[in-house]
Amino acid sequence: MRKRILAPIGATLLTAALLVVAGNQSAQAADTLLSQGRPALASSLENGESPAIAAFDGRADTRWGSQWADPQWLRVDLGATATITQVVLQWETAYAKAFQIQTSPDGNAWTSVYNTTTATGGTQTLNVNGSGRYVRMYGTQRGTTYGYSLYEFKVYGTSTVTPPPTDGPGYVYANPPVTGVVPSTEIPPAMNPPVTHREFQANCSVSRTNLNDDPIVFPGLPGASHSHTFMGNRTTDANSTLASLQAGGTSCITPGDKTGYWMPTLLNGNTAVQPDGPQVIYYKSGVIDYRSVRPFPPGLRYVVGSPTATQDEFRNAPGAVEGFECGNSSFNWDIPANCPAGTQLNARYQAPSCWNGLHLDSPDHKSHMAYPVNGVCPTSHPVAVPMIEFKMAWPVSGNMSQVRFSSGRGYSFHYDVYNVWDPATLAALVRHCINGGLQCNPRGFDLYKPDRGAALNENYELPR
Repeated sequence: MRKRILAPIGATLLTAALLVVAGNQSAQAADTLLSQGRPALASSLENGESPAIAAFDGRADTRWGSQWADPQWLRVDLGATATITQVVLQWETAYAKAFQIQTSPDGNAWTSVYNTTTATGGTQTLNVNGSGRYVRMYGTQRGTTYGYSLYEFKVYGTSTVTPPPTDGPGYVYANPPVTGVVPSTEIPPAMNPPVTHREFQANCSVSRTNLNDDPIVFPGLPGASHSHTFMGNRTTDANSTLASLQAGGTSCITPGDKTGYWMPTLLNGNTAVQPDGPQVIYYKSGVIDYRSVRPFPPGLRYVVGSPTATQDEFRNAPGAVEGFECGNSSFNWDIPANCPAGTQLNARYQAPSCWNGLHLDSPDHKSHMAYPVNGVCPTSHPVAVPMIEFKMAWPVSGNMSQVRFSSGRGYSFHYDVYNVWDPATLAALVRHCINGGLQCNPRGFDLYKPDRGAALNENYELPR
């Protein structure tokens, strides 16, 4: 698909900023803004720079864009049933001529609360009367030859949801917290030779298998979870703490990486299948300004993905990279029905890389972390940290009809990270490889730029 030509960025941003002002003025009489920062899905994306969530981030310089076809939709999850009183749409040049605003209690059955066939774009303030947990714009006729494109989709009303707490059971505070950070919007200068990667690898083998423990989701409750395959730390179990993990050993090549990594066990029928040999866990920059990435604080922990995700949620998740692949088949959002004999099943999935700077964990094990939007961390989670990307490989092929995870179908794939890196070792790798714009192996050595040296010695330790 040809990338469409946009207006000069200065004019685009000025126009968008004016739209935000107009939208805010018209919405003053409305109820609470319910949609900002909420999870979003779309029927399609124009390119990787126009994600669904960009229409709900409160920024005038980001947008959601669809493929160039009818119909298309953009949906937001408000988190609980709400009374909807007003919707503000701030269109880019590519607008909807005919569309509906719809609400739904469950994301399946939809009720129209607004309908037009004569829209002209710009900023539209729509007074509506409806209720639902989900709200979507359902476009049936484009106003241009392009797709649908929204800078902002704002939903106002009243909700049964109370503001999320920031203290109480389930919150683990960072000591010290990281405050006063402003997300970097800078673009690093061009380098010669050019910077093509900003990453290093952690190569870790399976350390524990088929254990129904999860010290993040079910701490202190042995056997409470579905079966997990553990990598990295050799002592991880339901009772693990930062101190116990620091005292443990590791299956990672780098001795300083005692992090606990785990994921649901893969099953072929009723037989567990374990990844064979060291698996690749990338530590990358998830933001454009890779120079702003900081090391994880000790004890930071979070869950990536969800065992209850639908296929659409897995496919549209900010962290879904290539889904599942085997042989020449890739971008599968469930485990393929067949894989060529002798191949392996591979999965790639990216983690959030923006931290709120305050909590090492939160009750849902996710809300203290966030994904960047168009390469910039949101102001609610301003601290850029390494973006972990799992690249797992299981030795299973042929008829895959009985292959599943202990958590369910392929799209239930998720993983947990409990950071137990030696702080000095992690800091050296982040500084040399991520901040330095290199493509490093576990030693922190870039084979394509050998003159830059390595962060660690031949034993994968800090030089003495």
